[in-house]
Amino acid sequence: MIKAYAAKGPGAQLEPFEYDAGPLGDHDVEIDVEYCGICHSDLSMLNNEWGITRYPFVPGHEIAGRIAAVGAQVKSLKVGDRVGLGWHSGYCMECSTCMGGDHNLCDHAQGTIVGRHGGFADKVRAQSAAVVKLPDNISSEVAGPLFCGGVTVFNPIVQFDVTPTARVGVIGIGGLGHMAVQFLNKWGCEVTAFTSSEAKRTEALELGAHKTLDSRDTDALKAAANSLDFIISTVNVSLNWGAYLATLKPKGRLHLVGAVLEPMAINVMSLMGAQRSVSSSPVGSPAVIADMLEFAARHHIEPKVEVFDLADVNKAVERLEHGSPRYRVVLKIK
Repeated sequence: MIKAYAAKGPGAQLEPFEYDAGPLGDHDVEIDVEYCGICHSDLSMLNNEWGITRYPFVPGHEIAGRIAAVGAQVKSLKVGDRVGLGWHSGYCMECSTCMGGDHNLCDHAQGTIVGRHGGFADKVRAQSAAVVKLPDNISSEVAGPLFCGGVTVFNPIVQFDVTPTARVGVIGIGGLGHMAVQFLNKWGCEVTAFTSSEAKRTEALELGAHKTLDSRDTDALKAAANSLDFIISTVNVSLNWGAYLATLKPKGRLHLVGAVLEPMAINVMSLMGAQRSVSSSPVGSPAVIADMLEFAARHHIEPKVEVFDLADVNKAVERLEHGSPRYRVVLKIK
């Protein structure tokens, strides 16, 4: 039996829960979970904000642990390997996107917490293709958030060929943004952090931002016109997108990784005249996750975490939902 914490309904407290995962699939692995991050997507699923949650619901898709068992056909992993698992727990492995290496865009990809139980548990199951080995010099305590938040901000750097000489803005210095600043700095970019918080301004500079810009200062935004090649927005609220688009150079791109649920109000003319673009992306493929981990290990990039014991899971959820963690909340499972 797998021991976990589950919610019985939207917004409910997480309570001890056990379930039988059944026989291990030939291409699957079982992971002994050591740490599991808590992401805002876990909160959205917990509250059924996207209308796809099944209860009882076990959150957790930023998992770090060790392989406890492997299926009969698994050759890439062995018992004892230190690994991580993110948003996806499996892929069809047959469609054109999977065959082209874009597993994260697979129409039939399986979510780690969508229709199955996640990592707020002592064990979790996943297809071996979705599980990635951890470099030796990345601590399991901080590894989990890299598998969701980390690859979410790293993926567009790769997908859109952001150059080391690019001038890049990061909107929102929080759970995603504080990792984006670190990655972009080590990538070689000149990084501008958009934030209205004086505390976050100081922290952004310590994390590697070269400049900060007060996002509530309309004059400052106007003064930054035509100065940036790329902007990554990590926030999940609507902003004055036109003001941010105006800070982009010709052919610049505004890229959203924060899940803004409201329609975006954008004047096409602000795009057309300077050939600017607006785009978005999900997490990365297993290959991109592996590259991201190698890059993070080489450059000593780590998410900043606050650690709670699994028994204090509801306090940890409360901290993320109503507090101001610096910057990711992680559960210690064992």
